[in-house]
Amino acid sequence: MFVWRGRRSLLSLEQNLSSPKVHCVIAPTAEAIAIIAETYRLLGDPTRLRVLIACLAGPISVNDIAIRVEASPSLVSHHLRLLRGARLVRGERRNRQVFYAAADEHISHMLTDMIEHTHEDHEHE
Repeated sequence: MFVWRGRRSLLSLEQNLSSPKVHCVIAPTAEAIAIIAETYRLLGDPTRLRVLIACLAGPISVNDIAIRVEASPSLVSHHLRLLRGARLVRGERRNRQVFYAAADEHISHMLTDMIEHTHEDHEHE
């Protein structure tokens, strides 16, 4: 259950104490909604999503990502540029190579939660 905390739509936490899972979420602004929608649009490309997942384990080079996702290094670089622009990955230069990793723990948690969600047993729906 989500408790939206906004200027006009504030649900009291006391009203939801009986719920075992209460997440307090600040109601997003129109700008935040646009950013979130763009992020999910970017992740709608299977190759780009595989590139981001490859970056979850820690710093990895473009060539190693390309091998892992079975794509050309130039295509991987293109996807990394878009992911970097959306602040989903960060690059760290080591000599002449750049190593990429998920930008922060929020990105890692979002993806690992979605991966776990896809593996859940949905028989009880």
